Amino acid sequence: MSEVNRGSRVGGWTRFVTARPRLSLLAALVITALAVFAGSGVGDRMGSGGWEDPAASSTYATKALEREFPASQPNLLLLVDAGGKGVDDPSVAAEAGRLTERLAAEDGVVGVGSYWQTRAPALRAEDGGEALIAARIVGTEKEAGETLERIAPEFRGTQGSLDVSVGGPVAVRHEMQAIIQEDLLRAELIALPVTLVLLVMVFGSAIAALLPLGIGIVAILGTNAVLRGITEITDVSVFAQNLTTALGLGLAVDYALFIVRRFREELAEGVDVRDAVGTTLRTAGRTVLFSALTVAVSLAAMMVFPQYFLRSFAYAGIAVVLLAAAAALILLPAALMLLGHRVNSLDLRRLFGKGRKKPVPGDGTADGTVEGTSGGWGRTAALVMRRAPLFAVATATGLVLLGLPFLGVKFGTADDRQLPSSAEARVVQEDIRSGFPGSPGGGLEVLGEGGATAAEYADYRDRVAALPDVLRVDGPVVSGDHAYFTVLPRGEAVDQDTQRLVRELRAEPAAFDTSVTGTAAVLVDSKDAIGDRLPLAAGIIVVVTLLLVFLLTGSVLIPIQAVALNALSLTAMFGAVVWVFQDGHLSGFLGFTPTGDIETTLPVLMFCVAFGLSMDYGVFLISRIKEEYDRSGDHERSVIFGLQRTGGLITAAAVILAVVMVAIGTSRVTNTMMLGLGIALAVVMDAMVVRSLLVPAVMKLTGRATWWAPGPLRRFHDRFGVSEGGSHPAALAGGTGGTGGSEGAVSGAGERDKVGV
Repeated sequence: MSEVNRGSRVGGWTRFVTARPRLSLLAALVITALAVFAGSGVGDRMGSGGWEDPAASSTYATKALEREFPASQPNLLLLVDAGGKGVDDPSVAAEAGRLTERLAAEDGVVGVGSYWQTRAPALRAEDGGEALIAARIVGTEKEAGETLERIAPEFRGTQGSLDVSVGGPVAVRHEMQAIIQEDLLRAELIALPVTLVLLVMVFGSAIAALLPLGIGIVAILGTNAVLRGITEITDVSVFAQNLTTALGLGLAVDYALFIVRRFREELAEGVDVRDAVGTTLRTAGRTVLFSALTVAVSLAAMMVFPQYFLRSFAYAGIAVVLLAAAAALILLPAALMLLGHRVNSLDLRRLFGKGRKKPVPGDGTADGTVEGTSGGWGRTAALVMRRAPLFAVATATGLVLLGLPFLGVKFGTADDRQLPSSAEARVVQEDIRSGFPGSPGGGLEVLGEGGATAAEYADYRDRVAALPDVLRVDGPVVSGDHAYFTVLPRGEAVDQDTQRLVRELRAEPAAFDTSVTGTAAVLVDSKDAIGDRLPLAAGIIVVVTLLLVFLLTGSVLIPIQAVALNALSLTAMFGAVVWVFQDGHLSGFLGFTPTGDIETTLPVLMFCVAFGLSMDYGVFLISRIKEEYDRSGDHERSVIFGLQRTGGLITAAAVILAVVMVAIGTSRVTNTMMLGLGIALAVVMDAMVVRSLLVPAVMKLTGRATWWAPGPLRRFHDRFGVSEGGSHPAALAGGTGGTGGSEGAVSGAGERDKVGV
């Protein structure tokens, strides 16, 4: 390529980001420092719930019961151990009475009741050694957490002759939030140095390795500041911080790898620094922009769901993706302008006698060079394309088989068993679950409004008690025009029979207005909300992804292939989630308690994140194939070249992101462990199986038709689409050129193929 053509690549954007590189980096440093200040304490302002639909009938009933009957919705439980005397001992009763009075006098605590006041069998352990004091801490999640922090030390531990433990839903949420923040710090301490070591291995140069890490840190700190601002407006889940760390590091590494690799490639061809930056931004930079948009769209789709747990990941994900892309497209070029050829400095591998012969990231060969199809990824692509039907069928079949366990998925709700077995809140719930009568936490509350006579209440109670899945009905408790019944199911808290009972209760006629809440009712409403909106979310992801990939390639078939193969790449993740976390395989090794179901929102979250990351790698590969196809017009040669140039890059990026996700997966909270390990598996499968085997096999089978588009769409792309590299007449004419075969075309590329990946 002539120097004139290269020089023409330096456009307005290049001049903008490279005009004053020192000033750009200084401004970034100041903004990052401000972000540290603005984002401080963001974890303390986040919630640990958000699984319920705020517009659902169960949410309305919960709020109404909290307002009218605070004692009906206890979220704080004090487990009182009588110390061998038995809970009915007079001295124990007197001490427990004083404890109950102290709790009732605390600000923010209402609806206090105890076994010693009510003599309710459900509040007394079957062996008589323990009993419960129940109360309601009012306010928002944050306010309830602050109240718990204030009062828990006053009631926990030895109280006279009694031993008291603190539990209940508010304690479970608070302890989960604290553990997640501790685990996140540990994950960062693991991920950052390991990522740096891997980057040094990939780049060779310590200077080049520090660039992606810097971009990631800027993205993470900036996103924390954004989330801190969002918490002023709406609820944000503490789980979203995990995504911020994972995507901040992972995507920054992806984008910086792609840009720095292309920059070093241009330098290796003898291009001056400014022109190398211009070419890099016009090619790799444009790919990064499209990749960021596809990832952001996948994450933005979670905005259509009403649960703030899912919406929080959209907030965090969109922010970190856009910040990582902005840093990669603004700060990184400025740094490259200042570094120039020094980007290749400090090749640490020379310490071990393995220094590079060429200052460009390689494709997995010893010296990083590529000649014809001699590179490892080039040979892989050529082999796959020679046996395309075999590889396509075998790979697709294997992925489908790995996903089969997901056909047996059962959806449930998160509870105390998400916590480690040593957590106090879980210990309390386990004692209640195993030692107290009935089905703790499994009761359903039916709110009655509008007023009724005693006879009408009694008639309703009798008809509900006659339902086949009902064990007992307590109540009504009446206050003015409001009343409530407690319905104890025969089954477990959220099993299929109890979920069916929720629908039966809602369908049961009454002389007054009724609404149902309880754990199973919240689950039913959550499943309905997700099911209603899932087609819209999937439609947004598919339509926008198809459009973006079409604008990048000008092909009708490639966007369809990208969506289909990306979805297929996720099957192993979903199969593993059910096989491991639902069915309990490897639970001993991983250290979690299987509950026999999967939290309802988790598959949606994992799909959106993993699909976006898969598209990230897909865009990297497709863009390089398209660039070569525009240059040569040879379809097979372009596929081999694209995989040869990006195979090592994508694999390195996937391994680094998988390391980050595995670090997140070391969390002691089961849902976070599932999220981290599941997405790590999806990323590895996509990079090492789908991109390496399935994509070249499918593109071989579709042949030159891969690049076809009808006339109107081709004209649309000519006007609004983008293209990397020089356009080859054969490619513009519909892909009729390059009939000489892949091997001949590869060998004919000459010295161009000697540039490292």
